[in-house]
Amino acid sequence: MDIESLARTRRALHAVAELVMAGPQFRSSGTIRLRCALGGFATVTEPNVQVVGADLVVPGQRLFLERTSCAALGAAIGVVPGAPEGLYQGGSGVGPDDVIEAEPQSAHLLAHAFAVGDAALRLGFPGTEPVIWPEHFDIAVTVAGVDYGVSPGDEFQAEPYAYVGPPVPQQGKYWNAPFGAAAAVGELGGVDGLLAFFERGRRLIG
Repeated sequence: MDIESLARTRRALHAVAELVMAGPQFRSSGTIRLRCALGGFATVTEPNVQVVGADLVVPGQRLFLERTSCAALGAAIGVVPGAPEGLYQGGSGVGPDDVIEAEPQSAHLLAHAFAVGDAALRLGFPGTEPVIWPEHFDIAVTVAGVDYGVSPGDEFQAEPYAYVGPPVPQQGKYWNAPFGAAAAVGELGGVDGLLAFFERGRRLIG
């Protein structure tokens, strides 16, 4: 795994998710929620925008995320780029004119992490709808006040990881992260491994 490529690609996809997808969607439809989709992720309502691998896809267009910017992408598909305003602090840290670049191999690895996370969350928590949130760029559900999800990587851990985040600190070997528990997606062995990780966390929460 090329950690530098992964970080560069994650930064690009996070920026697109926040500035080109969630922001315009919020201004148009009042929601920042994104969803897992085949090969990547997508808006849940208008404007209809999807990331597939390292490409931005809208009806009739497919744009490569190669040495571009969110401003250029927005101009190409007819949206005004910008993060949702007044909802959260932080985010991707990328401005509309900053150069971004996504590399296909890393993009597919991140898409796989979202896909197995989405599948495990739906199996483990029937009736919930996993959401990709643009602030932290993770896919998650909240059940009984506990967050269960998959991050594509961040300052805590460079590679994609599953997590369980209880509202209060827990004691025990399983709880190995400042926010609760974490395990690398690549070490969990697919959907069944993620599901077992989530279920263990649910059983151990006091």
